[in-house]
Amino acid sequence: MLSKQQLQRLLTLCMHSNADFAEIFEEEGSSEAISMLNNNVEDVNRVLRSGIGVRLYEGTRSVYGYTNVTDEKSLETMINDLRASLGKKEEGKEVVLTRETIENRHPIQIDPMEALLKDKVDLMLRASHTAFNESKEIEKVTVTMSGVKQHVQISNSDGKLVQDTRVRTRMTCAAYASDGTTLQSGTASPGASMGLEFYESTTPEEIGKEAVRIALVMTQAKPCPSGKMPVIIDNGFGGVIFHEACGHSLEATAVAKDQSIFCNKIGQQIASTKVTAIDDGTIPNAWGSQNVDDEGNPQQKRVLIKDGILQTYMIDTLNGRRMNMKSTGSSRRQSYKFEPTSRMSNTYIAAGTDTFEDMLSGIEKGLYAKKMGGGSVNPQTGEFNFAVQEGYLIENGKITDPVKGASLIGNGQEILMNIDMVGENLARAQGMCGSSSGSIPTDVGQPRLRVSSITVGGTANE
Repeated sequence: MLSKQQLQRLLTLCMHSNADFAEIFEEEGSSEAISMLNNNVEDVNRVLRSGIGVRLYEGTRSVYGYTNVTDEKSLETMINDLRASLGKKEEGKEVVLTRETIENRHPIQIDPMEALLKDKVDLMLRASHTAFNESKEIEKVTVTMSGVKQHVQISNSDGKLVQDTRVRTRMTCAAYASDGTTLQSGTASPGASMGLEFYESTTPEEIGKEAVRIALVMTQAKPCPSGKMPVIIDNGFGGVIFHEACGHSLEATAVAKDQSIFCNKIGQQIASTKVTAIDDGTIPNAWGSQNVDDEGNPQQKRVLIKDGILQTYMIDTLNGRRMNMKSTGSSRRQSYKFEPTSRMSNTYIAAGTDTFEDMLSGIEKGLYAKKMGGGSVNPQTGEFNFAVQEGYLIENGKITDPVKGASLIGNGQEILMNIDMVGENLARAQGMCGSSSGSIPTDVGQPRLRVSSITVGGTANE
């Protein structure tokens, strides 16, 4: 990492231009991925990453450059190119930095990047062996374990100088079951901003069993019928629908460019009064948490929607300028190679009071989406299409047959208004979110909730 004196010189050089703001993002880190097939390690891949990104603003105009050659002379050359794009000046602001001390809300005990490879493989074997021992129908099991350690230093022309270290681990187990005619899969992939101590509370055995449970259910699944119907979406990864269909439309990345269905709607009702939605980057050791965002601002708990009323957006500094609004600490990026923008952290619908029995009551024909899969969304229109990984029919108020091939099709605005019940069992699940500033870890979450009417795509003939 560069010294305070070096950073002051480089930032002062940045400000000898038409820029009114300059920022330097430094990163040193490593990541590791271990893959296993049928109890045998197939691959161990470790990547070391080090580099610097420099950004200059002039009003709402931004220029960005990055390099992995981090000596001062090379950085000066890159900065001069950025200055030239805005217009150089012989004089400018003299930058003086003040180092900020931040509280570490996400302590770790066992650094996954320093732990012995054998210890990590042993954890993976526990998941794999458990999966095979659960059922004779299991034909194949894959396990992957990923670990990340990222140390960043962020400085800017306002005098900020701050450091943060982010450590994460995640295990994914996929089990494949056959009933003699079909092969179905189930996946479980929990993770956290923790070290290997994470696997003491979320054990590899639990991960393996959950993957097998889903695979076995799907071998018994029937084709899903289609049509408009009530749908109960379970907790945890069910929150991916809010994340994709609504969350991205609440990011300033879209709002500042009038590319969101929620533009200019603060203070207006955009959801059922049952819905309170939160993006919270401060949750201790959560997968999507950081002590500071990638502009060096303290992470926050952001209440996006309260009782159906839009309260705020997720805002980074540049888009905040465009919107004449302050940053909400929502700036994130995959690495120094990406210019940051507003992104989600741990985004979820808050718990309500409705019971599962009340949700089921009165549904003559519906779908229980116990576990969601992937999907796609258009943030400008809010239209989405999501696969249901594990689903069941609801008939006359009772859960009956498992179904396959189900998908949920709709519009983010519409689904928010159609949520008529919200349960108590809030849970979060982990994913990777891709956008213009790269792929970042995010939590999605919700309690079990009911949507009064949504289009279900299926494969069965009615």
